[in-house]
Amino acid sequence: MVTNVTDKYLKMKIHILGICGTFMGGLAQILVEKGHTVSGSDKQFYPPMSDQLQSLGINMIEGYEESDLPSADLYVIGNALSRGNPSVEHILNQKLEYTSGPKMLGEMIRDRTVIAVSGTHGKTSTSFLICEIFQSQGIDIGFLVGGVSDSFDNSARLGSSKYFVIEADEYDSAFFDKRSKFIHYHPHTFIINNIEFDHADIFNDLSDILRQFHHAVRTVPANGHIIFHDGDKNITDLVKMGCWSAKHQLGRKDNIQLSVEEGVINFENQKFDIRDFPMHGKHNLSNAMIAMYAASLHGISPKESFLALTNSKGVKRRFETVFQNDHKIVIDDFAHHPTAISHTVQAAKNHFPTQKILGIIESASNTMSQGHHGDHLYESASGLGKAYWLNVSGKKNREFEYDSIQLLLTDLTKEIDNFDVILIMSNKDSKKISEPIIDLIKNK
Repeated sequence: MVTNVTDKYLKMKIHILGICGTFMGGLAQILVEKGHTVSGSDKQFYPPMSDQLQSLGINMIEGYEESDLPSADLYVIGNALSRGNPSVEHILNQKLEYTSGPKMLGEMIRDRTVIAVSGTHGKTSTSFLICEIFQSQGIDIGFLVGGVSDSFDNSARLGSSKYFVIEADEYDSAFFDKRSKFIHYHPHTFIINNIEFDHADIFNDLSDILRQFHHAVRTVPANGHIIFHDGDKNITDLVKMGCWSAKHQLGRKDNIQLSVEEGVINFENQKFDIRDFPMHGKHNLSNAMIAMYAASLHGISPKESFLALTNSKGVKRRFETVFQNDHKIVIDDFAHHPTAISHTVQAAKNHFPTQKILGIIESASNTMSQGHHGDHLYESASGLGKAYWLNVSGKKNREFEYDSIQLLLTDLTKEIDNFDVILIMSNKDSKKISEPIIDLIKNK
């Protein structure tokens, strides 16, 4: 397997397997900027990532047949691929050079000041907020984020400054490297938004997740920073496992606090009115607060950060209005965990206090669809007027779950006139839900 590939070669022909994922597609963007010739394969291509890849002039190959695999100096294998895949087997049989995406990215940004954003929830939003703050100061920030923001043309770029922001995912790196992706990034500033059990397909329990997070904590230098919110027991337990860097625990009475009741962020001796922010929900305001604090550690004042975030364009599919007329509003959100769902539901109730809200929640993650959250999952939507659950995995956990969008739409047709807001929550392709619902509203 290749080591220090970016130092060994100035320019290479690189083929990425699993290129349409948000991480690998972002890596492709950075590799093109570095001057490499990039191609990629995936089982299917869909926007917005397929549009970004096409704009880069990347040759995209659908499927993984051995005969379709082009010659390359290096193959970067995504974590969605495993043994038995024809392309993977060919690479192994022919002893071709290969690596993982996180390892390659980590090598490319090793000389940068890396700000890594981790946690079960809020990684994408917090990462883009930090990028917006730095960009507002004229800093050409480099980044790779697993989402789309209207503030940036792409989900990744190399940037020319010393700073690089990375969404630090705890999912595994590749079939041959089961460590979490963030092990490879060597952050100077490591943000931990929160830690809960998730990804039941690769983690047995919470202790497995904490072990991976602690591996990352061990890579932060003594002159680096670890930032986290007060009151998260799992993070407290993590820090007790050992921490050798400066710890910044936000939310204590003597430092940085978010008070939704008072409508302010108290930043030591300064107050900022959160009503000036365009984002909704306490969870998103907490993301803004931790982004402001991270920027302050790198020389950007809280006032400058606050002004930048008042103009934030946000992240696609984070409480995004995808349709609105005089009678109905359709909101699309990425929530796919009981905590995230309950936060989004509360944000919707606060934002639409007099309107009736119907939720449509897709159990798309392995953890959700297999029922690992138990009753807690369904209770997370109890604040809604009504909730429809879509679970196409073939394992129905409750009678009121639908195993097809068609059946759900049939019942929705009977109920939709009774509601003002349709709140869709899914971490998959939500357009397959939102588009027929919007058609239904238009044709009523």
